[in-house]
Amino acid sequence: MTDPESLEGWVPEIGTRVSLEEVIDRAFDYRGNVTVVRADGSELEGYVFNRNRDVRVPFIQVFDRAGDGPYDILYSDIRAIRFTGKDTAAGGSYAAWLRAKQASKQRPGTTPAPGA
Repeated sequence: MTDPESLEGWVPEIGTRVSLEEVIDRAFDYRGNVTVVRADGSELEGYVFNRNRDVRVPFIQVFDRAGDGPYDILYSDIRAIRFTGKDTAAGGSYAAWLRAKQASKQRPGTTPAPGA
């Protein structure tokens, strides 16, 4: 990972230092696309917008890159999750916005861009 606050580029080894449930929770909170690798080797790149581990058969729901879906993927069918998409929230903290605002005060007539 390049930004210590971002998961962008993270390729966790499930079961080594992190559990599948933890990776799924992080993928759900991630504000970018992930690539889900299924047990059969197929991959789906998209946005994890829902997960439920409190049911008899836990699953996640994903919209693919084109916005199609939702696709349901069972926890038991997930081999890996890679954080492959751009983290749209990286650098978007209040502290980053405040720094941009302070910098704009030094340049009359400018305002920070949204999300800066």
